[in-house]
Amino acid sequence: MVTRKSRAEIERMRKAGRIVAEVLALVESELKPGVTTGHLDRLAEAHIRAAGAIPSFKGYPGINPRRPFPASLCISIDDEIVHGIPGERVIREGQIVSVDAGAIVDGWHGDGARTFYVGEPPAEVKGLIDVTREAMLAGIAAAVPGNHIDDISAAVEAVATPHGYGIIRQFVGHGIGTEMHEEPQVPNYRTGRRGRKLEAGLCLAIEPMFTLGGPEAHVLADDWTVATVDGSLAAHFEHSIAVTEAGPVILTAV
Repeated sequence: MVTRKSRAEIERMRKAGRIVAEVLALVESELKPGVTTGHLDRLAEAHIRAAGAIPSFKGYPGINPRRPFPASLCISIDDEIVHGIPGERVIREGQIVSVDAGAIVDGWHGDGARTFYVGEPPAEVKGLIDVTREAMLAGIAAAVPGNHIDDISAAVEAVATPHGYGIIRQFVGHGIGTEMHEEPQVPNYRTGRRGRKLEAGLCLAIEPMFTLGGPEAHVLADDWTVATVDGSLAAHFEHSIAVTEAGPVILTAV
């Protein structure tokens, strides 16, 4: 169901979003060779709960009802695109690490993601990361009253296309509010359909996922981790935003 949020409800989402931004900044400060993904997840959960929030992801149902998501962060490395499960894996120099975080405050969700590189990235990898972030910002800039969902999608795609990056199609942005995933879906590519008209009070999570290779993706045996079929590196950025009469407002910012 698509619902417009009141100013008070958006402020609650801003509180959740601020915690998400703090978690991603915390991960960035702790991300170094030798650290395990499980360690980062424990730090994130402690921060979320200390702030009076609840991790959005922990216990979230998936494609297999017997395997809800077991952690507070999604940590995806190298060719993994999204939904990587933290554990005993040790992070190494020269890896791309995409981190997705979610928090709930008073029943309202915040959802955001960033891609990091451990060390000094090669030019090709730096380009992928920078352009994915740029595409997210372009999509956000298009989220103004009177535009449509496909205007956001077109803005994201227009940034990726000149670079030849693969645009993941199986996973897209989404509405957000009292549920982490609400309507409408927000693809990162033109669909040929205008989609919902944007109006003040609509809250969205805009999240491009690009690869250095093709757009094909598959779910691994853990029923969660999504990786590129061709083994190419991937990047992922996400902000939750509110559409307002004055323009888009990023909710997942410190």
